Amino acid sequence: MITTSPRARQLEPRTWQQELAEAITSPEELAAALGLSAADLAGVVAAGQHFRLRVPRSFVARMRRGDPRDPLLRQVLPVAAELAHEAEYVADPVGESAALRTPALLQKYRGRALLITTQACAVHCRYCFRREFPYTEQSGDAPRWSEALSAIAADPSLEEIILSGGDPLSLTNARLENLTRALAAIPHVRRIRVHTRQPVVLPARVDEGLLHWLRTSTRPIVVVLHVNHPNELDAELAAACAKLRATGVTLLNQSVLLAGVNDDAQALADLSLRLFEAGVLPYYLHALDRVRGAAHFAVPDERARALAGQLAARLPGYLVPRLVREEPGAAAKLGLGTTF
Repeated sequence: MITTSPRARQLEPRTWQQELAEAITSPEELAAALGLSAADLAGVVAAGQHFRLRVPRSFVARMRRGDPRDPLLRQVLPVAAELAHEAEYVADPVGESAALRTPALLQKYRGRALLITTQACAVHCRYCFRREFPYTEQSGDAPRWSEALSAIAADPSLEEIILSGGDPLSLTNARLENLTRALAAIPHVRRIRVHTRQPVVLPARVDEGLLHWLRTSTRPIVVVLHVNHPNELDAELAAACAKLRATGVTLLNQSVLLAGVNDDAQALADLSLRLFEAGVLPYYLHALDRVRGAAHFAVPDERARALAGQLAARLPGYLVPRLVREEPGAAAKLGLGTTF
């Protein structure tokens, strides 16, 4: 019988599932990995009890050691400010409970609907507008998918289905294939959109099985990544984007405007330029959704407009993401305009 030596096993590339299982979930471990002091962790434990820390090591490797203000760290580290009460910041900031058509299926806009495929995420972003979403009642499983698919099939106006979560790429490739095969069997579903941060924080997720799924889809697939800062775009992520593009998918990016992370014209311009170099077009720059615990990330609208104006003055139009806000009950995302 042929056996694999321990050294050979060590040299084998780790799967994305293995990397995901090794994600950092302890503030103390994250601090140790980045050379941070105990003083840098004030308020972390209390804030992390309500919404736990979770971040893959490949994303931590892009953070600056010894810098508690690193823009990537700020996106994932619980802080005491999350515990402050702000009246306008609520559990359901974009009115998703009112948009539910069936468990796991939401429709806010004409012609498209969103399928909550899973509650799992590779990273817990502190500004996440679904940090209090009732996943136990709404996340996808076989019976709920069946009910949602029946609702989609019964509504010819639905031409595009958006896979969301959590993160849909937390699902296995086999489950993704089964789900999209079922969607493609509905004649009026013309496009499938995937909203994901997983390739950004865990580039190993772009494996051969995922690429096979994208290459063989009988419906056009749009992959919308979520990159907020140019430091997130390292060589490993760029290589993952190149593999995704080679399958024929359309690659877009949406960012959230976050105080202390990317509320700077140069950072936003560098982000757009680096995205384009990786074959990804900037799509949206979102004003912060007013979710409870995230008020410290808010950027005033006047400043947001000024930043958008500075971007428009520096970059060609196709590299300027549209500054928008999502409001409950609105027929579309609302453009916030620019100030020059």
